[in-house]
Amino acid sequence: MDDALTPDWEGRDVQLVGVVASLPQTYERSVRFEFDVERVITPGASVPSHIALTWWGNPSKDGQRGTQPEIKPGERWQFTVRLRRPRGSANPHGFDYEAWLFERDIRATATVRPKSGSRRLDAMVHHPAYWIEATRQRLRARILQALPDRPYAGVLAALAIGDQRAIPADQWQTFTRTGVNHLMSISGLHITMVSGMIFALAYGLWRRSARLVLRLPARKAAVIAGVTAALVYTLLAGFEVPAQRTLYMLTVMAMALWMNRLSAASAVLSVALLVVVLIDPWAILAAGFWLSFGAVAIILYVSVGRIGTLHWLATWARVQWAVTLALMPALLAMFQQVSVISPVANALAIPLVSLAVVPLTLVGMVLPVDWVLQLAHLLMTWCFVALEWMSHLPAAVWQQHAPPGWAVALAVAGAVILLLPRGFPLRWTGVAWFLPLFLAAPPPLPEGEMQLTVLDVGHGLAVVARTRNHALLFDTGTAFGPQADSGNRTIVPYLRAAGVAALDTMIVSHDDLDHYGGASSVLQAMPVAQLLTSIPAIDPLQFEASSAQKCIAGQTWEWDGVRFDMLHPTRASYDDASIKDNNRGCVLRIATRHGAALIPADIEARAEQQLLASSRDKLRAQVLIAPHHGSKTSSIPAFVEAVDPRIVIYPVGYRNRFNHPHIDVEERYLRQGSHVYRTDRDGALTLHFGAGDAIKVTPHSAIYRRYWQTPMVGDAVPDVEEF
Repeated sequence: MDDALTPDWEGRDVQLVGVVASLPQTYERSVRFEFDVERVITPGASVPSHIALTWWGNPSKDGQRGTQPEIKPGERWQFTVRLRRPRGSANPHGFDYEAWLFERDIRATATVRPKSGSRRLDAMVHHPAYWIEATRQRLRARILQALPDRPYAGVLAALAIGDQRAIPADQWQTFTRTGVNHLMSISGLHITMVSGMIFALAYGLWRRSARLVLRLPARKAAVIAGVTAALVYTLLAGFEVPAQRTLYMLTVMAMALWMNRLSAASAVLSVALLVVVLIDPWAILAAGFWLSFGAVAIILYVSVGRIGTLHWLATWARVQWAVTLALMPALLAMFQQVSVISPVANALAIPLVSLAVVPLTLVGMVLPVDWVLQLAHLLMTWCFVALEWMSHLPAAVWQQHAPPGWAVALAVAGAVILLLPRGFPLRWTGVAWFLPLFLAAPPPLPEGEMQLTVLDVGHGLAVVARTRNHALLFDTGTAFGPQADSGNRTIVPYLRAAGVAALDTMIVSHDDLDHYGGASSVLQAMPVAQLLTSIPAIDPLQFEASSAQKCIAGQTWEWDGVRFDMLHPTRASYDDASIKDNNRGCVLRIATRHGAALIPADIEARAEQQLLASSRDKLRAQVLIAPHHGSKTSSIPAFVEAVDPRIVIYPVGYRNRFNHPHIDVEERYLRQGSHVYRTDRDGALTLHFGAGDAIKVTPHSAIYRRYWQTPMVGDAVPDVEEF
C-alpha cells in the first residue's frame, strides 16, 4: 500500500526510465502496456515501481501509415509521463477497475507525453519475466503473420498465449451467450490436455530404452515432462488464476505419483487452493477464481466416489449438467445472466477446440509452415458458425435481476442436494432451494414514488428514472473505443441487475459523444419503446430505434403518478442554424408529490435564458443535474435562483480535462444553499423520492468502501442522507 503515487505528483510530468513488463495491447490509436520503473529522473518525484502506460498515436488514414508506436516486452525506455492515481467508475453491480489494478499490483496509470523525446535505451533487459513476455509477443506475431486479416486469429492467440484482449467484443458476446467463453482462453482443460499429451509421449519413448528405465522409471520421467509442459504453457498464458489452479493441481498429483502415494482428489484441490491464495491473496477478487475452483469442485463432487460406472457419454452429460446447475447461482450473482444453451454448445466446442484447434495452434506456432495454423483457423471458423447460430436462438440466455446474497447461498445448497447420488432420499427438494434465486425480485416502487440513479460514466451523463411499472433512460454516457462504451460497460449491466428488462423511453439529449456514446449499445441490448432526441434526422441512431421522435417543449406524460415534462427545445429551434447543439439539447423535468428533478443536459446561458422566459414557473426543482457538468458557460445566476435546488449533482470525470465543475459555478450553488454531489467522488448516486416528502440520497461510494480505492484529495465521500 505504501508503493503508491502521492497526490501532489498526480497530473504532473515526470521523466523516468524503466522496462516494458507485459505483452503490449494495440488499439486503434494507442498502445497500452505495463511498465517496471527502474529510475526516476525528475528530482523529488515519487513514482510506484509498477505502473500501466498508454502511448497515444494516430491511426492509418487515407493510405498513409499510422504513427502507433512499436513496443516490445523487455525493452528499456526513457519516457516523460503524466501520472494519475488508480481511479475507476463506481456503480452498483459494476466492474471494479481499481480492484482489477490492485490485484495486478498496478499502483498508478499514466500517459506518455507527446513530443517528449521518448527513446529506447536497450533492446532487451535480460530477466526471466521479460523473456517470457517477449516469447509471448513473438508467438502472437507468428499467428498474426500466418493469418493476416483472418477473423479468428485473435481467438487462436488467446488459446495459445492467453491474449484474451485479441478477441473482438462481438465474438466475446457470442462465446458468452453460448457459455463457452471459458474455452477461449488458456483454461485448465487445455493445460491438462497438453500436459497429458506430453506425459503419454514421454512415457512411450522412455519405456523403450532399458538404460533409461533402469535409471528412472518411465512413469516418473513422464511425470516430470508433463508438469514441465504444464508450467511452460501456464507461463505463456500470463499465469492467470485458472491456469495456476490447474498447474498446482497437476503438481500435487505429480508429487503423489513420484512418492508412490495416492492422494484424494479433494486433497489435491484443497492444496491447489491453498497455494493460489498464499501466492496471490488478491486472486479472490477475480470472478475466475470462484468459477474455476467451483467448477472443478463440482466435477469432483459428481464424479469421485460414486458407485458403478456409466457410459462415457452419460458421464459427460452428467458433468455438463452438474457444472451448469452448480455455477448458475454464481453467474446470476456476478453477471445476472446464464447461458441456457451452454451444455449443447460445450458438447460441440470442447472436443473441437481442446482436441483439435489448440493442438494445431501450438504445433503451428513452432513449425515454419502456415497451413497448420490455417487448418486450426478453419476448424475455429466452423465452430464459431455453429456457436453464432446457437447464440441467436430466442432462449439462448436467461437474464434477470441480481439475486440477493441469501438467495444465492440457498441455491448453492440446493445444487448440492440435487446432485447427491441417485437414491438419496428427498433429493428433489433441492429444487425448492433454487426458487428464491428467481423469485426474490426487488420490490416494486409504491405508486407516486420514483428512483433516480445518476450513473458514474466518467465525464458524461446517464440517468435512469424508474417508477412502479416504467423505466426511462436520459442520455447514454460516452464511447471509449470502437467496441466499448458506457452503454455496454455500465448502463446495460446496471439495468439488468436492477430488473429492468425493457425501457419505455430513452432520451438522447444531443449528439455530443459524452451523452450519445452508449446509445447504440443500449438499443441493441434491450427493447426500447420510444426514442426522444434532438439529433439530426439522418443520424443512424434514428434508424436503429423502433420509434424515434424529436424532443419538443410541451411533450408531457404520466407514469404511475409521476409526471414527465419536456421543457426544451422548441419546435422552431430545429430550423435555426445559429443554435448550438448544446443549446438545442433536451431538458426534462420529472415531478412527484415528494419532489421534482430537473435534467438540463448541456444547455448553456442562451438556452437557460430562453427557459427563464418561457417556463420559469416550471423550473423549480429539489434536485438539479448541473447543466453542462458545471461549466462556466452555464448556470447563470438567474437560472440558479429560479431552480433553487436543494441537491445539485455534477456528472464529471475524475481529473477531467475541462476542470469541471468551474469554481465560480460551485460557489454560486453553495451560496444558494444547495447540497453538492459529484460522480467522480461519490460514484453513482441513487435518489429515492419516497414517503414523507423526503428525498434519500445514496452515494455508491458510501456503501461500497474498500481499502484499495483512491479517495479524492481533501474531500470526504458523504454518507447516505435525507433531504
